[in-house]
Amino acid sequence: MKKVLVLANFDDFYNTRKEVIEELIKEYEVNICYPYGPNVDKFKRMGCKYTDIQIDRRGTNILNDIKLLRNYKRILLNYKPDIVLTYSIKPNVYGGYCCAKYGIPYLANITGLGTALENPGLLQKLAIIMHKLGLRKANTIFVQNEENRDFFMEKNIYSNKLCLIPGSGVNTAEFNYLEYPTGNEKHFLYIARVMKEKGIDQYLEAAKFIKKRYPNTFFHILGFCEEDYKSKLKLLEDEGIIQYHGLVNDVRKFHKISCCTIHPSYYPEGMSNVLLEAASCGRPVITTNRSGCKEIVEDNVTGFIFKKMDSNDLINKIQFFLSKTYFQQKEMGVLARKYVVDNFERKKVIKIYMDMIRENIL
Repeated sequence: MKKVLVLANFDDFYNTRKEVIEELIKEYEVNICYPYGPNVDKFKRMGCKYTDIQIDRRGTNILNDIKLLRNYKRILLNYKPDIVLTYSIKPNVYGGYCCAKYGIPYLANITGLGTALENPGLLQKLAIIMHKLGLRKANTIFVQNEENRDFFMEKNIYSNKLCLIPGSGVNTAEFNYLEYPTGNEKHFLYIARVMKEKGIDQYLEAAKFIKKRYPNTFFHILGFCEEDYKSKLKLLEDEGIIQYHGLVNDVRKFHKISCCTIHPSYYPEGMSNVLLEAASCGRPVITTNRSGCKEIVEDNVTGFIFKKMDSNDLINKIQFFLSKTYFQQKEMGVLARKYVVDNFERKKVIKIYMDMIRENIL
């Protein structure tokens, strides 16, 4: 049986790629390689092999990266895969470099540029060089939005083929349509890491303004909180402005009560899973004019797009949303689901992967 090695960087990989893996194991032996987490056992029960590895995802320690490079070489030589799938920056760069060195076909996934690639300067120049080395012989490079594709073409960071896909897609059966909530209370969701680049400051500013004028509104925050924001969230929670729920494994129970998801991110995303899942559940969304976010919204139809980092524009969009009748809000959610079913269904992404693997496997 042909062997597929999948290089990822953290355990959340399961939530967006499990359907791809389910399809792969029907035809191939699959080995998942990333730092151990609770979802590893789920992959094993599916029939996957697993190889543990340590990755400093955000670190810049050259010694750690050299160690990662050596570990990838060892894994490739021991496992001898027929093809490799790489996801995210370090697996793409270091895993891709090793695949090129040993002549192993590999398909790279760009899940967003990241700040190092996006922001001009010395670090960007270094990141471009590293990506060119890692992706120089990739059989296919999957990109998730047109801006990322254009950047890679402009910087000449591609070898053979750039393939535009609709992100990781969304499982519209798992994130099924939920009846729109009735009643006078209006619950808004923020589902993301609590960090500056995800737009948490704009969300909190909007929550403070809207809550004072619309007492029946409630602003929820779901996600890991970085240290810089812990005291701020605690203060606003004590004031009754927001409700912080921490990291939540199943967000669907919050979508049931929500009227809208707000995703104020200006982080260099590939394609926002938060927005895809919310829309799939039949919820209108309010998000920024950022690539990876704006593609998921039909402005003024399935939700609203506001200027990134602009709290006032976000406030205006929330007020405009609240001015809509219950039936208008509900219809926006119905159309939001239809839009993602038509354009972002995960089965479409899986088919693209499987076709490319069959085309390139040794």
